[in-house]
Amino acid sequence: MVLTLLFSGCAVRPFMVDQTANALSTQAVSSEDDLQLAREASAFYLKFSESVLKETPGHLKLAESVSAGFTQYAYAFVAFDAEKIDAKNPKQAALMRDRAAQLYARAHRHAMTALERSQPGFAAALRQSDPKKQPQLTTAQVPLVYWAAASLGGKISMSKDDPDVVADFPLSMRLAEMAWRTDPSYGKGALASLMGTLEAAKVGGSRQKAQTYFDQAIALGEGQEAGPFVAKAEAIALPAEDRKQFEYLLQQALDISKRAPSLQNEVMRERAQWLLSAIDELF
Repeated sequence: MVLTLLFSGCAVRPFMVDQTANALSTQAVSSEDDLQLAREASAFYLKFSESVLKETPGHLKLAESVSAGFTQYAYAFVAFDAEKIDAKNPKQAALMRDRAAQLYARAHRHAMTALERSQPGFAAALRQSDPKKQPQLTTAQVPLVYWAAASLGGKISMSKDDPDVVADFPLSMRLAEMAWRTDPSYGKGALASLMGTLEAAKVGGSRQKAQTYFDQAIALGEGQEAGPFVAKAEAIALPAEDRKQFEYLLQQALDISKRAPSLQNEVMRERAQWLLSAIDELF
């Protein structure tokens, strides 16, 4: 009887962990449109999800959720806060950027670990310059690859003084391009917007090509996604010193955030308002 109970317990635990992983991967904090509530809940949610992921490292959907969660937390609640205080408290802002870089790195590690488990040799193949030797993605892998690219790009943006980190920019671009070849419509324009941001940031990148990506992202968003408008304002209008377009794009983002409430749009609404408040300094 004791042996039966012991073995049944061993069998039940993996089942329960797997069920928890399934639940966590489908009940993301991003479904919450109250930004303050999401901020307060995110830390516990991410730590708990990360601990469950350690028990189920092959669970692609949970790995996607954890990588997305750390990336979004770093962007919305750490890196953005650093920007807002940079002029008044540069030392504190620098510490916050370091923390954001670490969170982005954590997100990237989770995504790459899951990709490596799903396709052994993925990381080594990714570094091959010959596209034929690079990983061939399945549609199921695209979300993880997107977050791997976005988190690495975020880490680089927080580490511009570290040449070793900046040297990984081509890997971020390569990941995004692989996802683009497999499913260019992913994320209702999120991937297209990332492609535009990376193209605009690339040394020798094409402004026209970046703008085309942003326009595709806006079209794919179907008037429900504010992110591409903010990204285009920062990556295209601001460097071109086009104040009129900058204001127009940010106002579009504000209008969408009111019409289509979501956590992502709320984050973009806050960022758009902050950018507009600083417009005289930016131009």
